[in-house]
Amino acid sequence: MTSPTNRPDRVAFVGFGEAGTAFASGWDTDRPADLRAYDIKTDSPETRATLVDRYAAEGVDGRDTLTATLEGVEAVFCVVTADQAHAATKAAAPHLAAGTLWFDCNSCSPGTKRRSAEVIEAAGGRYVDVAVMAPVYPKRHQVPLLISGPHSDVAEAVLKAFDMRPRQMGADVGRASTIKMLRSVMIKGMEALTAECFLSARRAGVEEEVIGSLEASDPDINWRERGAYNLERMMVHGARRSAEMVEVAVTVDELGLGGGMASAAAEWQGRIAALGEEPGADDLYGRADTILKRL
Repeated sequence: MTSPTNRPDRVAFVGFGEAGTAFASGWDTDRPADLRAYDIKTDSPETRATLVDRYAAEGVDGRDTLTATLEGVEAVFCVVTADQAHAATKAAAPHLAAGTLWFDCNSCSPGTKRRSAEVIEAAGGRYVDVAVMAPVYPKRHQVPLLISGPHSDVAEAVLKAFDMRPRQMGADVGRASTIKMLRSVMIKGMEALTAECFLSARRAGVEEEVIGSLEASDPDINWRERGAYNLERMMVHGARRSAEMVEVAVTVDELGLGGGMASAAAEWQGRIAALGEEPGADDLYGRADTILKRL
């Protein structure tokens, strides 16, 4: 493991949702001495109490402004939603000390990452493109990370000092995120296909026949189990996944290939998330019925 001398003492989170709490809760002996957070939801009376309680539960110094949060910090983990990532970067940049590492952990297109990098570097910070390559639970701070950009060497040393799991992908900002985005074409796209296939089959009353055909064609996949899991992911995390898939579509379009499949997946993810349903039953048909009652 990299020497703890590479570990900054003053670290901040911009955004403190699932990823921020997962990282903070995973750190034990590797926790920074001064760990702060700011989340825009503290600005709203409807959500402020939830964030204040979350800060307290994770032992984080939650602050009311970006200025207070970022004053004198050495490293920042930006963990907001994909659609807010660039705006958060622009809001934070004027408050960064020279040389501050900015870990952009958001699921954004490489083009968005490059624009954010320009903002951070112009402000004197050091931008790092970070791609989180698996759900943050249960691995928390040890979830696999891909990193890229001109500061990857120092970034890797800092992340390893926090007992994290980074892997360098090169000196170009956007390379790590390109890998993440294109992987999501398949992973989140399969979730959307699950919804369209199994919800339609259930409504038509031919679900057993459809699943039987899938099992015959590809017996290595447990279609019932995987279908139930995919629906749960969309019900719980669909809003964030929809925002990510919008960025995936941008990524594919930037490559000259349109991004139509990713756009359709974004629509399904957002549509199911908007229902506001808890997963409830852990079986495929139970979850399908829960969704179909609201569609």
